[in-house]
Amino acid sequence: MTNSAAELVALLDLERLEDNLFRGDNPPESWPFRTRVFGGQVLAQALVAAQRTVEGAGAHSMHAYFLLAGDPNIPIIYDVERVRDGRSFATRRAVAIQHGRPIFIMSVSFHREEPGLEHQLDLDMVVPPPEQVPGIGDLPADVLAGLPAPVLNYWKRPRPIELRPIGLGETVAAPRRAVWFRANGALPDEADLHRAVLAYASDMTLLEATTALHGTSVLGESLQVASLDHALWLHRPFRADDWLLYAQDSPSAAGARGLARGLIYDRAGRLVASVAQEGLIRPVRPLATPPATPTAQASA
Repeated sequence: MTNSAAELVALLDLERLEDNLFRGDNPPESWPFRTRVFGGQVLAQALVAAQRTVEGAGAHSMHAYFLLAGDPNIPIIYDVERVRDGRSFATRRAVAIQHGRPIFIMSVSFHREEPGLEHQLDLDMVVPPPEQVPGIGDLPADVLAGLPAPVLNYWKRPRPIELRPIGLGETVAAPRRAVWFRANGALPDEADLHRAVLAYASDMTLLEATTALHGTSVLGESLQVASLDHALWLHRPFRADDWLLYAQDSPSAAGARGLARGLIYDRAGRLVASVAQEGLIRPVRPLATPPATPTAQASA
């Protein structure tokens, strides 16, 4: 593993305090921009805590609410409630706690693997393979010069997940985005770990789809932005250290909230996960006049 991949694995290796009680650390000081806890970290650590109370079944769906911003200077306590253990399904409820208050709650459902009917919606975008998508350091100078400083800083930031956004800096005709991602290094062959890493990454870039039509970004300074909730469904086996395509769209933004959806495909085109998230996107300064709402969808 690379150092950053090893640090991510360590971040997701919780300390067991009691049968249903776990403690998760925050990233090392070497990770930049530690002003608050990243929501994907809490999502992934809560999933790990829940997974460690279940045997013989894999997580298939998670529904979570972000209640308070996390404090990056102290550990997070995860209290898991064993709601139900059935023959095919198990249910867990995980609460993340800091300073004596819940900052995050999540319900997780587990399912023992079994055969059944199969279908999927295939990817409806034409996207280049990840090897043909330039990293941030390989973008043309004119593209880099056109990106606002906060946006550029975000994409240049070192992280344990490698991101390759498609069409970064381009004007779009529909609220859609796509990005290739993978763990920044090989991971152990543990399915639960790969699920947790995908959960971690699923909170990255998704709300960008809510601002695609409005001449702004959740990474800039014109909006107050916060994830409000997060839902994740895991459909098929995958590896989080191989390239996955995150196809994102936003069906609605209104009332200072935006709804974003994501479909995650592996390189073979198999739909491995679906995501939905609502976020606060509250303007804190006047925005540029948005373009007219398009009447037809355009490919990313």
